[in-house]
Amino acid sequence: MYDVRSRYLADTVATAGPSRLLTMLYDRLLLDVERAEVALEAGHRTEGTRLLAHAEDIVAELISSLDAGAWDGGPGLMALYSYLNSELLGASLAGSAERVAACREIIAPLRDAWCEAAFLDSPALPAQRTAPVLESAGLGVLGVG
Repeated sequence: MYDVRSRYLADTVATAGPSRLLTMLYDRLLLDVERAEVALEAGHRTEGTRLLAHAEDIVAELISSLDAGAWDGGPGLMALYSYLNSELLGASLAGSAERVAACREIIAPLRDAWCEAAFLDSPALPAQRTAPVLESAGLGVLGVG
């Protein structure tokens, strides 16, 4: 059963357009951060750290795929991604659910905005390059592979 699910997810990622891939990354990023917050609050630091490491991987992918020069807001978004990456790492090292919650407060409205932009098929979307990790045969940042 797991193989069918994995294949379905891999096919979904492989056939998704750029705006859909971006929203999928944000969906998973928010899920990882929410789960990490709950795990850290419950005292499950190992699980929280694992989830935060995955969230950091997603933010790193967002950083690598952002063409900051493609639109006026690009440099600001790049700075925000860099800040999130640093905060997620710090939260992981400190085991701080509070720092994770602060990251969630930044990520949730960003996710909502990108989902709305993708839904509207706005031409103002910044250029995103295809994620090289998704092209490889190994695990992608969505945990599919």
